[in-house]
Amino acid sequence: MDIVTQGIAGALLAQTAANRQNRRYATITGLVAGLLPDLDAAIRSSTDPLLTLEFHRQFSHSLIFIPVGALIASVLLWPFLRKQLPIHLLYLFSLLGFASAGLLDACTSFGTQLLWPFSDERIAWNLVAIIDPILTLVLITMVIAGWRTGKRVYPVSGVIFAVVYLLLAYTQQQAALQIQQELAQSRKHTIERSVIKPTLGNIILWRSVYLHNGRYYADAIRPSIFADTRIYIGKSIAAYKMDTRINELAIATKQYGDILRFSKLSNGFLVKHPQDENVLGDIRYAMLPNSAEPLWGIRLNEDNLHQHVQQATFRENTIEIRKNFFRMLMGKDL
Repeated sequence: MDIVTQGIAGALLAQTAANRQNRRYATITGLVAGLLPDLDAAIRSSTDPLLTLEFHRQFSHSLIFIPVGALIASVLLWPFLRKQLPIHLLYLFSLLGFASAGLLDACTSFGTQLLWPFSDERIAWNLVAIIDPILTLVLITMVIAGWRTGKRVYPVSGVIFAVVYLLLAYTQQQAALQIQQELAQSRKHTIERSVIKPTLGNIILWRSVYLHNGRYYADAIRPSIFADTRIYIGKSIAAYKMDTRINELAIATKQYGDILRFSKLSNGFLVKHPQDENVLGDIRYAMLPNSAEPLWGIRLNEDNLHQHVQQATFRENTIEIRKNFFRMLMGKDL
């Protein structure tokens, strides 16, 4: 999730274990502990842009690291809160705050290595977008209410809301998945692999991507209980074949290694970007949910195969793109 929601979620969980007297100190502790795992973004290289992506949501977000992370947060906060909180409560609040980060991130689509170091699988439940204003605003409201009143009912209500919201997101996701399967059947396609993920800021409009016979098909799906379901047919694009590039690039070069690394980070959803044939893109992400133009990728440089690839982004946010997105979100015709 975005950094604001990460901190607020940590504060909220810490508040649930605090009484009226230490509720504010619990809030501060949970907030700091909830933000601490994202310091992994500081692991970066000026020459290797994939390094940051590999370490982001890795060890600092794993389940086994939670007690260690809570200890680090406690040590950092002890000089400031040692007169206000006993060490066991400081550690408890840190534990709750730190634990929220990995689990919350796993609810998004990028992937979080919850089982590191036993597995390098990036777990992505694809329930909410990285930025979800409804979820964030409700949690902020509950944290502020808990801070001001000292009553446990507010943080507990916030946690209950978050659980219910994620369950609603799961219901929407499963409905979109069913529609995706029916859409593929209507095209006489066999789904070889697929992803269903929410679009930016909502759990109403979903991006559908599936692979059939060497091509990825991207569509937007708006499942609805109270209104007609809408499907916004998108375009298709050829899947990138690793074997083709292997023949072109020497196996010992950095760029070949970077292709393998990026393929792992993107869970294999690779295509050549239609705007730039030297860019390999992650087809899971696009500016519009029914677009076949990846939002980001890596740019290859065949003139120097021994240099790392460069990161490339395609975030052009035109008036037409915004207009089409909101029309799909509202279930209107394009």
